[in-house]
Amino acid sequence: MEITLDSIIGILGLLFGGGAVGGIFTWRWQRAKAKAEAKQAEVEVTEKEAEAKSAEIDMAQKVQDTYQQILDDKQKEVEDNHRLIAELREDRDHYKQGYVEFRDQLDKLQKEFRDFRNETEEQRTQMKRDIARNGRQLECLRPFLCGREDCALRVPVTISQVGDLEKTIRSAQQKPQHDSQDISYLDPYNEG
Repeated sequence: MEITLDSIIGILGLLFGGGAVGGIFTWRWQRAKAKAEAKQAEVEVTEKEAEAKSAEIDMAQKVQDTYQQILDDKQKEVEDNHRLIAELREDRDHYKQGYVEFRDQLDKLQKEFRDFRNETEEQRTQMKRDIARNGRQLECLRPFLCGREDCALRVPVTISQVGDLEKTIRSAQQKPQHDSQDISYLDPYNEG
């Protein structure tokens, strides 16, 4: 209980001016008033503390909401990053597979090219042999060529695979009576 100057003046005035009975009631009344004011002050302090606590709780709730939002955003970002990483790995695996397929195809094409080149070389060599054989056959046939089918001096010949000429026995020693430089006998429309 706090004693103020008003209380002291009131008590002194009561004792000197109003007697003892009035003083007891006044004194009780002042005591009750002081208790009520003290209670009122306590309630106000409690209300202010409650408001401060409420404001503090609201602020803490806002901070918690903010942090929760940040955590949710980070969680979403991490999930997006994991998804992106998975897509990148998938792309990498796809490109690796494409590279392996490309490499296999390139090896196959190189092998085919080498085989083709070797085959072409063999074909060229075979063509040269065939041309040489045909040339030998033609040179062997040159003396026996006659453009007229009814020519009696025509000699049937057989050519072997290597280009050798085999004459038949019928008239092997006879040669056509045409000039070897004159090729008019090769013309089937020639009447001469």
